[in-house]
This record gives sequence, C-alpha cells and structure tokens, in this order.
Amino acid sequence: MLVSIWRYAHLALAIVSSIFLLLLSITGVILAVDAVNEKIPPYRVEHIETLNLAQSVTALRKVYPEIIAISVDHNQFVSIDAIDADGNTVKGYIDPNTGRLLGPQLNKSQFVQWVTALHRSLFLKVTGRVIIGVVSFLLFLITISGIVLIVKRQQGVRHFFAKINRDFFAQYFHVVSGRLFLIPILILALTGTYLFLVRIEILKKPNQTIEYPNKMKEDIELEVAKFSIFQNTKLVDLKTLEFPFMEGDPDEYFVLKLRDRELIINQLNGSLHKEVEYPFTALAEELSLDLHTGKTNIIWAIVLGLASLNIVFFIYTGFVITFKRTRTKIKNKYKPEEAEIVILFGTENGSTLFFANQIHKQLLADGQKSLLLGMNQYQCFPKAKHLLVFTSTYGLGTAPSNALQFEQKLNSHPQKQDVQFSVLGFGSKAYPDFCAYAREIDCLLEKQGWASRLTDLHTVNDKDVDELISWIHDWSSQATIALASAPAIYSAKVVGLTKFKVVAKSAVSATNTTFTLVLKPASKINMQSGDLLAIYPAQDQRERFYSIGYKDGMVQLVVKLFPDGFGSSFLYRLETNQTLQARVMVNPSFHFPKAANAVALIANGTGVAPFLGMISENESRTPLRLYAGFRHRNEMTAHYVDFADEQIKLGQIGRAV
Repeated sequence: MLVSIWRYAHLALAIVSSIFLLLLSITGVILAVDAVNEKIPPYRVEHIETLNLAQSVTALRKVYPEIIAISVDHNQFVSIDAIDADGNTVKGYIDPNTGRLLGPQLNKSQFVQWVTALHRSLFLKVTGRVIIGVVSFLLFLITISGIVLIVKRQQGVRHFFAKINRDFFAQYFHVVSGRLFLIPILILALTGTYLFLVRIEILKKPNQTIEYPNKMKEDIELEVAKFSIFQNTKLVDLKTLEFPFMEGDPDEYFVLKLRDRELIINQLNGSLHKEVEYPFTALAEELSLDLHTGKTNIIWAIVLGLASLNIVFFIYTGFVITFKRTRTKIKNKYKPEEAEIVILFGTENGSTLFFANQIHKQLLADGQKSLLLGMNQYQCFPKAKHLLVFTSTYGLGTAPSNALQFEQKLNSHPQKQDVQFSVLGFGSKAYPDFCAYAREIDCLLEKQGWASRLTDLHTVNDKDVDELISWIHDWSSQATIALASAPAIYSAKVVGLTKFKVVAKSAVSATNTTFTLVLKPASKINMQSGDLLAIYPAQDQRERFYSIGYKDGMVQLVVKLFPDGFGSSFLYRLETNQTLQARVMVNPSFHFPKAANAVALIANGTGVAPFLGMISENESRTPLRLYAGFRHRNEMTAHYVDFADEQIKLGQIGRAV
C-alpha cells in the first residue's frame, strides 16, 4: 500500500508539473552549454591565486591614470573600467600583473538573455517567478518520491545500486539514470526553490553595518601597496573594487566588495571606515546560484546539462511506463460472487497482466465464467472452482505493488469450498531471486485447507512464450478446458519493423552449408555495414540477430544453415520476391572508422558479412587489410577470394589473407 501511495504521488506530481519541467529542462540544457562556453576564452591568468589586491592595484595604476573599478567574475577573469594615458575609455579583460588588455568584455547574446528570462520567469515577471519556484519545489518532491520508490524496489538502502531487472528500455533507463543523476537533480530542485524564496524576499534579511573610528591620523598617508587590507586580500576573493571619484579627497573612499562583505576604506591611509556584513541568506543565495548554474566549474556545468537533459527523458520514460501499466484494459463480465475461474495477477510494469488477460479473454470467449483481478483484490469467491495466480517478483524477491496485501487477505478470507489452484511465475534467471514471490505464493496456497494443487508451479523466464505454452498445455489437460497454444497470441507486438524484399539467395550444398541472402528495404532506412538486423521467425518476441553488410541500398547477410536452426532455417526457406518483417538496430561500435590511418578487418566464417560492405564503402581509400578464416575451401570461399582480388585491383583494400 505504501509503495502505491508513493507511486501515485510521484505520478501526480509529474503530471502536474510536466509541461513546466520540460520547459525548464530544455532551457537548462541551453544555459549549461552557455556556462561551458564562458570558460573557453583564454582570459584567465595563470597563478592568479598568488596575487593580492595591493600588487594588482599598484601595477594597474602605472598603466591607467584613472581607474573607475576592477572586477573578478566567476570565471576568475579580471576586468577593468578605466581611462588610459591617451584619455581613451578602456573596458575589458586584463592581465592583473601588467594591465595588458586581453580582450573585450563578454556580453550575453540576445538568444541567451531570452532563454534566461524564460527559464527564470516565463516572461511573466513576478507571476512567472512564483510558477517556477513552485515547479522547482515539485521537482524536489518528485525526486524524493523517486528515491523512496527505488529504495522500496531494491529492498533497502544497502541495495540501492544493485542490479536492476530490465523489463523494457523505458523502465530500465528511468531507474538507472535516476540513480545516476539523483544528486544533481536534487541540487537543481533545492537551489531553484531557495533562489525563488530569496528573490520574492521571503528569506531576505538586512545587512549588518559596522562603523570603525579612524585610529590613524588623517595627515598620515600611505601608498596603496602598503594598505594592510589590500595586502591581506587575495585577488580571487574580490568581486569588485570601486575607486574614489576624486583622488586625494578624504571624503572619497575605496569600496571593496568581497564574497561575504563590503568594506569602505580610507583612500589616504587604508584604514577601515565601515564594514557591511552580508546576511547568511545572501551567502546562501550566492552558493545556490553557483550550484544551480554551474558557472564556477566547467565539469559541474556539464553535469547539470546532462541532468537537465535527463529530466526530458525522465518525463518521456515516465509516461511510457505509465502507458504500459495501463494499456491493458480489463473487461469482466462476471462479479466475484458469480465467477468460477478466478485469475489473480501481480505485476509491477503491466507485462504480467498482458499474459493473464490473454488467458482471461479466451476463457470468456469459450463461455467460462472468468474473473480477472489484481492480487490485492482477493476476497471470497463462493462459486470459484479454479484459482490461477500469475505474478512477477518485485525488486529482490518480494511482492509487486498490487500484491502487497495478498497474504493478509488470503488469511482473512478463506474460501468455503474446494478450489483447485495453479501458480505461474514471471521473472528473469539473470537474478538470484528468480520467481521468488511466485514460489512463496505457491507454498502459501498449498497450506490452505480449501486449496488443492492442479498443476506444479511453472515459471516463465524473460517472457519466453514457449515456457508459457508449456503451462497452458499442462493446465488445459488437467482442467479439461481448451486454451490456444499458438505463440503469436501471447506475444506483445514488436514495433519499429520494416518490410524487406528478398532479391537474391544462394543455395547450400554438401560441401557448403553457408548461404547469402540479399534484401531490399521497402523504404529508405539509415543503416551502415556493421549494424544488426533483428528477425522474428515465429512472429513473436523471440529475436535473432545478423550482422549487416550494406551496399548500394541492399542488405547482405551471410548465414550458416543449421537443420533445426530457429533463425537460419527461417531465412533459408525464404524465396526470391518474398517479404519479411525485420528491424534494423544501429551498432555504432562496429561501424567503419571515419578517421583512421589504416584498418585491419578480421573475420571468421559468417562474420565476414559486414566487412564485404565496409570494403565497398571505403570511398576515402583508407589502407585496409582483410584477414578471414574459413574451415573449408569450397565455392563460397572461392567467391570471397575472387571478391578480394577484384577489390585489390580497384584499390579498395591493400591485402587479403
């Protein structure tokens, strides 16, 4: 129940704030890129950390007769506003050691200013700032609820970074990247909320001003280089130093602005006239701004950019997960008091419900009084004859969210009549707790006095339809109720398929069990040699992959025929002009390198397929060597030798071995 509350809270917060979060994350990525770009100009002087203010002011006054102000920004670029010896106004970045002008001051482009205004206030001024502040706080709550869900999923903080069960890409990415960018997103949310509270003056506190009596005699004058305050102030700690308007006037002062305070300094002797201490809220605001923008550190700016980009994908994958959980619509014709076959499902992401629903629909079509419910909806079923439990395992061996109350309800609502039960578990053998919850339920039901076993516990690994069919055969024979055993009925639809036409196919022989298949896509597809072609021989979820050789818009496969091979037999049965549905999977790690002095292609048997396409694609005439090994000399290897000789003559490869 607790997991469901957190999940619904997580979803509700995401729905309410999704549009604004999408806007904030996209503009956040742009601003992060701008923060990185700010670091690129070479205006930062080496060893600036060793300079103090007295050294810099002395050096600059030798170059500029009149200085209005000097500043150090978050990039540690030193800028000056001054008038040179020729009476020209100078504004730009300088070398604080010599006063040499390094370049003009950087101004934000109109586009960046526009994006910044959109990010901060949506162009709605105070109203916009309130909206952004509320959304930032909602992001904080979303992050906290996400942390709780991961902890619940992983069965405790100790297993927070343990392996994630990959049901489908959106679910896997959502959890894994959520753990990876947890801290940056939490910081973005907290600092965004704090900046909002400060800027609408909820947390604003007045500065504390301290005045100091002048203990030095007014007729004593010191050189700037001997001002103790300047000597003890590092240049990197400076924000701005404003110079006196009239040099020599005792009523004009240096105004020294540091990170945590502002000092008013006598220009004649360097004594401290007044000190203004910034409140904690101002210091926290400065820190929050640095953390929120990444302006002080290029690596942190990149991390924030990636975190902002991930928020976009979080929104997308979150809604994909929600859609998958809710896309299977349950239609029940009978009430719990009427049902004779009760199917209970325990699921986290909706995949188990899909299988249970396929069984339920068949039973209804056959005239059976079937009822499909979540495991938490267990109750007394006075006319039930069969109880089927389809359940996955959540996290590290525990119940999925819609089955958390099942054990308690099972003990509270014993059936009044004998009921035959059968349990089917779904999971992945990649995890040590494979179908652990299904095993637990099977044991619980076996202990009930009213329950009798109809079938042994069956398990399904990685949604393997063949294993589901095995249970169907077993249950149907025991219950004498017919269920369909065609795999296609229980296979989720594979998306992203493209139609391919068979253009040519070679034959196998007694000395050669390898054949080539040339396919033409029905529509234009972006692919390269080295990508993978996924085929579905039984038109279910089972895939077989083949490496692609791509040339002149054609896909060439080299396949070894196995008599009982699931994929190879299917491909060999295809005839010229016949079509098949397949999916191209981009495999960039195996693409031909764009920039290389020389390339060696090493293949064994059918692995030569992508290299045949790469050799033909070698338009830049990169020096190539092909090393290929084959078990037998036959007509196929002779064809490869002829191909290699021809490519050597054309200059596509230098040598083939």
